[in-house]
Amino acid sequence: MKKMLLCTTLLLTGVAFAGGGSSMPMGNTIAAIVSNDPNFSTLLAAVKAAGLVETLSSPGPFTVFAPTNAAFAKIPAADLNALLNDPAKLKAVLLYHVVAGKVTASQVMGMSSGTTVNGADVKVSMMDGKVMINDATVTKADIMASNGIIHVIDTVLMP
Repeated sequence: MKKMLLCTTLLLTGVAFAGGGSSMPMGNTIAAIVSNDPNFSTLLAAVKAAGLVETLSSPGPFTVFAPTNAAFAKIPAADLNALLNDPAKLKAVLLYHVVAGKVTASQVMGMSSGTTVNGADVKVSMMDGKVMINDATVTKADIMASNGIIHVIDTVLMP
């Protein structure tokens, strides 16, 4: 019941911020890939609420560490709602998931840190054969987009 309430709240929040029936990004951009994958519906609502759809549709290139719905579900509902209703803070959190340039999984594995678009660094490490970005595990890597690359993570990164 709690999860259903959270999902309903997120859906309604996303629709309110998206302006109801706003158009979905087209093509093979990062924004289009996120908008067409149901595992990223919370991320999509957050991107729309922060006004970043155009940014993630622009030429880039960008590397995005994209949290799934399950990653957002780890955040207490009240905290998530507060974040979704604070566009400036939300934008800072989302830009903490973006690195300028196209960085493949093999390149990420050779790094110890990376500077995000919001200016803060993320820690990159290996644990049990998996790539970690701060405390998030990369669960799927190298989803190619026309304007960059997506690596799926299981936890929302907080700056």
